[in-house]
Amino acid sequence: MPDPSIASPKQERDSRPLTLRERWQALFPGLSVTVLIALASAFLSEHYGAPAMLLAILIGLALHFLAEDPKTAAGLDFASRTVLRVGIALLGLRVSVAMFAELGAAVIVMIVGAVLLTILFGILASRLSGQGTQFGVLTGGAVAICGASAALAISATLGNRSKEADQQMVFTVIGVTMLSTLAMIFYPILASLAGLDDHQTGIFLGSTIHDVAQVAGAGFSVSVPAGETAVFVKLIRVTMLAPVVLVAALAFRRTVSGDVKRPPLLPGFVVAFLLLAALNSLVSIPPVVGDWAGMISRWALLVAIAAVGVKTSLPEVFKIGGRAIGLLVADTVFLAAIVLAVLVFVGL
Repeated sequence: MPDPSIASPKQERDSRPLTLRERWQALFPGLSVTVLIALASAFLSEHYGAPAMLLAILIGLALHFLAEDPKTAAGLDFASRTVLRVGIALLGLRVSVAMFAELGAAVIVMIVGAVLLTILFGILASRLSGQGTQFGVLTGGAVAICGASAALAISATLGNRSKEADQQMVFTVIGVTMLSTLAMIFYPILASLAGLDDHQTGIFLGSTIHDVAQVAGAGFSVSVPAGETAVFVKLIRVTMLAPVVLVAALAFRRTVSGDVKRPPLLPGFVVAFLLLAALNSLVSIPPVVGDWAGMISRWALLVAIAAVGVKTSLPEVFKIGGRAIGLLVADTVFLAAIVLAVLVFVGL
């Protein structure tokens, strides 16, 4: 009879740290799936005009059976967590303090106020409809800040996410992307009916549409000045991502039970975001560096959302129900109503 105190060669291999090659071999199957989904989504988006984020998550949902394969598990987890955080951190190179000064105090106050009020409205509406504070922060933050990117970032503050939290995040990404596409079509018409000039139209579109691509599409469909203003205002909203995620991380950290690993007090990707934003404010970053960072960030987020899609069961997402749909729509209408009222009755 073998001595149980003597480990077998297999047990020794299992207990030692993985080499770089072994780590890569474990990650490759799942990670390659998410990269292929991202490439397919980008191709379809470029040729047919549909949002790449939405396409990535829908293709991922269709390939959910791959999540049951142990060979892809490590790569899917790596893409949905580590790659996601890299993409969010690189957004920091797209913002700087100079952007605030250039836009003016009145517009800044309106943007910050609209973001905070929308998140508070989302929390209140979510709690009143029995869906919880975290879902309210998730939907309110996604609508108020930057759509799918904000949903991914806020969801990442939950530490060891549950299956329900992943389903809520997927639902939010799908919902805000579809609403953003509808807003891209109808908000320029609404701005025209409200009598807004090109500058005000740019402020309205940049302050209310969820995703950057749809903001640019809506703004430049009106005029070049409207498009430039819209994208600029949108980037100001992106700067709200770091403080909102930080507050969410602190709040959610207190709610994690003692037997579950708590998220870090200050998430590393938030620190990286702030450091890159500070660097961009203090040093003149070459445009080519900013362009490359933006491209890597977009691809990283696309790969991450593809991984989340693969890991999520579509029937389970549908169980979230009509109240969640109503909450997203209510958040969107609330944000648009606040900004439009300020522009029409106060004037900027």
